[in-house]
Amino acid sequence: MQKKQLITAALFSVAIWVRLLLLPSRVWACACCAHPGEYQINFVKPDAYKLSVMERMRFGTTAYLFVSEAEESGKGLADLGGSYSLSGSLVGNVWKLTFRNGDESGTLNLPLPAKMFRYAADIHDGQTIGGDSHKPLLYKEWRFEGEVNGTGFFKAGIVARTKYFLVLQGRGNSCDTAEDFTHWRLNITGNKADYAFYGELSAPIPDKENE
Repeated sequence: MQKKQLITAALFSVAIWVRLLLLPSRVWACACCAHPGEYQINFVKPDAYKLSVMERMRFGTTAYLFVSEAEESGKGLADLGGSYSLSGSLVGNVWKLTFRNGDESGTLNLPLPAKMFRYAADIHDGQTIGGDSHKPLLYKEWRFEGEVNGTGFFKAGIVARTKYFLVLQGRGNSCDTAEDFTHWRLNITGNKADYAFYGELSAPIPDKENE
């Protein structure tokens, strides 16, 4: 009888340990769930995880100059065009964006700020994750602001204290991944500059941890 009790106790202990081992993955999955009415807004440091997400991002191959009928567009640009060829990614702690229009080119260098702005919200448009009506597809933004420097056809319009405002836009659950972000917008403003670009983000490079 005592032997049977020992076996039962041992099996019970094993069952408890199995449940404890499974708990972290369940907690993580729940932490990433989006809920109806969800709204997140905060300033955060670009920590190691967020940097790893940004390092996987690649800007699309085309940038469009924003043109508004109500405002003058392109102040400070030595070369004006409706669209530009583009290559861009995070190099070190700097967003490096190289634009080309025909034989002319220019590069904008956008150093990461000490803090970035993060926003995620249920915008009540009916889009859900995996068809589950209780898990809304959140609209997301990562925003960065700071001083910019430039070369090529950007150089003439960028003087001291010229600022950039970069927004990465996307959709997803409560946890951020590089795959969530699909579009971007960039404003450049200063004494001699006032223009904006927008475009798409390319598919991110593969996550080394998941290869």
